[in-house]
Amino acid sequence: MATTTAAQQRAQSKAEYDAFLAVCPSHKLLERISGKWVALILTALGSGPDCGGDPRPMRYSELSRLLAGVSQKMLTQTLRALERDGLISRTVTPTVPVTVSYELTDLGLSMYGLVRGLKLWAQHHMDDVLAHRASYDETTA
Repeated sequence: MATTTAAQQRAQSKAEYDAFLAVCPSHKLLERISGKWVALILTALGSGPDCGGDPRPMRYSELSRLLAGVSQKMLTQTLRALERDGLISRTVTPTVPVTVSYELTDLGLSMYGLVRGLKLWAQHHMDDVLAHRASYDETTA
């Protein structure tokens, strides 16, 4: 009987990820990263509100102002979750008052293009979606 090393076992487990299964870690990751605040935070850190700039660090207050409708609690929870997953980094600068900034990590940058595309698609196709909703509602009413 052949034995496998820990590295081989990890590689086999990784190859067996299946997000369609609720027990798969990637299933839980998709659940976490599919929220609107995650997409908007990553987009903001990646290029700002117009999606035309370069990735840059942003302070909490900048993000809070930019993300209309996000509560302080939701922003804090989402930033902590993104930091825990390695998508953003948090830098504390010892000033008075303390300055805290957030920026995309390499892993976050690799995801940025995907969420940027979703944000842009939603903005560009909102009129189409609204028209389809109205048409659907008329036929089902």
